[in-house]
Amino acid sequence: MSIAQRLKDQNITLPDASAPAANYVPFVQVGNTLYVSGQISRTDDGLILGVLGENMSVEDGAAAAQTCALQLLAQVQEACGGDINRLKRVIKLTGFVNSTKDFTDQPKVINGCSDFLVEALGEAGRHARSAVSAGALPLGVAVEIEGIFEIS
Repeated sequence: MSIAQRLKDQNITLPDASAPAANYVPFVQVGNTLYVSGQISRTDDGLILGVLGENMSVEDGAAAAQTCALQLLAQVQEACGGDINRLKRVIKLTGFVNSTKDFTDQPKVINGCSDFLVEALGEAGRHARSAVSAGALPLGVAVEIEGIFEIS
């Protein structure tokens, strides 16, 4: 089954790929490898702000990470000229969690992205990963995730 069909069957609609907010590009392709810049936690209603361990639960953080997954796939789709079926697999994610210095559940937060990608993409969504704490993230968002993907 194609990725586009898998997403459709799960009622997943990708957002529009966001433009960069500073002096960088949203993605770079080298051969069949696509490097996608960090995508911040946001929805159509705005940014998802918060500090894990202070004013945000692990569950809310995981939901924020899931929005990053949607943003990552939107950038992949954009890089592939609108054809998400060119995505072969997720290679690696690096997740940054805006958290207090004593918060240690970063992996549980980033699972919101990882679990979503595996459910949405099947085996193609399985990936290597890092989940790290950040004392602050751009604009005060809760989560930022960058990704490396294989495309055709």
